[in-house]
Amino acid sequence: MTTAPVPSPRRDGLGRAGGATHDHVSQLQRGYRADESRSVARVAQIRRGAGRRIGDLPELWGLTGLERLYPNGRTGPSDALAENAMHTAVTLWSLHQQSHRDAGMHRPGGPQLGSAVRQLMPIDDIDEPLRKRFVRAGSAPTFDILAQRLREIVLLLRRAAVPLDYGLLADQLYRWQLPTHRGEVNRSWGRGFHAYRPSKATDGASAADTATESPDTDTDKDES
Repeated sequence: MTTAPVPSPRRDGLGRAGGATHDHVSQLQRGYRADESRSVARVAQIRRGAGRRIGDLPELWGLTGLERLYPNGRTGPSDALAENAMHTAVTLWSLHQQSHRDAGMHRPGGPQLGSAVRQLMPIDDIDEPLRKRFVRAGSAPTFDILAQRLREIVLLLRRAAVPLDYGLLADQLYRWQLPTHRGEVNRSWGRGFHAYRPSKATDGASAADTATESPDTDTDKDES
């Protein structure tokens, strides 16, 4: 049995890309965590697009939820930016959620990119290889390269089971594509990194140990 395809309530404060991403990922996440065969298969398909351009995989048409961007039809030049942002966020989430049935890796109101990366490091120290990965993402010269570098980070977040707010990430990815807003997005990621303070229960050392694993050994356990 599968859940009815009803949308999740849109979170206040999210923009067009973020709201559509939140709705779609929330629905997929419920089905995946309930081990519904259709949802598991769909997430495995979507995962193939992580770090890849929206036009590279026509087989993902109708799976990543882009129709949610158009409740009233097309809107204009911003459509392509919203599609890029949502495609990237949804495919990265599908990679992040892989093999996690006990918790959702999309957490509305949860960590944003900078604070999530900081959680992977020791409490009182900086993991230099991981810091460099984060810096490389922030200094990506193009959106395609940014998506590839975010994929590397998401693999590390997955291994440590550190979630992200993917609705917020989608909105940030939309603004990143606007030259006048790219610095604002980078500053937000940097602020999240610097301002993060762990709770008393956080085990920074164990998270850091997980984060130093190479992301290049990824396997697709759920895909059939």
